[in-house]
Amino acid sequence: MTDPQPASVYDLAHEDQAENLATFAILVDNEPGVLHRLVGLFAARGYNIESLTVAETDRKAHTSRVTIVTRGAPQVLTQIEAQLQKMVATRHVQDVTRDPNGLERELALVKVRGLGAERVEALRISEIFRARVLDTTIDSFIFEVTGASSKIDKFIDLMRPLGLVELARTGVLSITRGVETV
Repeated sequence: MTDPQPASVYDLAHEDQAENLATFAILVDNEPGVLHRLVGLFAARGYNIESLTVAETDRKAHTSRVTIVTRGAPQVLTQIEAQLQKMVATRHVQDVTRDPNGLERELALVKVRGLGAERVEALRISEIFRARVLDTTIDSFIFEVTGASSKIDKFIDLMRPLGLVELARTGVLSITRGVETV
């Protein structure tokens, strides 16, 4: 009698289980190839990146902060976090979604074309969502809206029937409340 083979990472990632969303804040050395290795880790294991933001955070320490949003079963997300920790250029990994002090925000620029009643309705909705008007012409607006991804999704859904013509999103940014740092 042989022992059953352990599940592969790929099998774990693709089982029919409830998937959770996770946001990882990763502090890495700012050097060539780090982003490529991070993305390669996800691609090689069949994980999807739903959002990715990267920026240098400390020039003196040569560090960058990477925020990655992904989806998977709880054990898969734990495995992803462990694999991120093992990367040579990684200084710290934090699962912001499991941190009660975690804060996530996104920014979107939304272009809406409209005249008459649609134009008035677009302005009314933008006020409700506290979106800023960045540009206006006789027949269009560009709105800037910030907040949780779900808020931005709702704003976009309401703007579609009013004449949404173009959209740009930053991806999720995250930070924790208080004096603690990544």
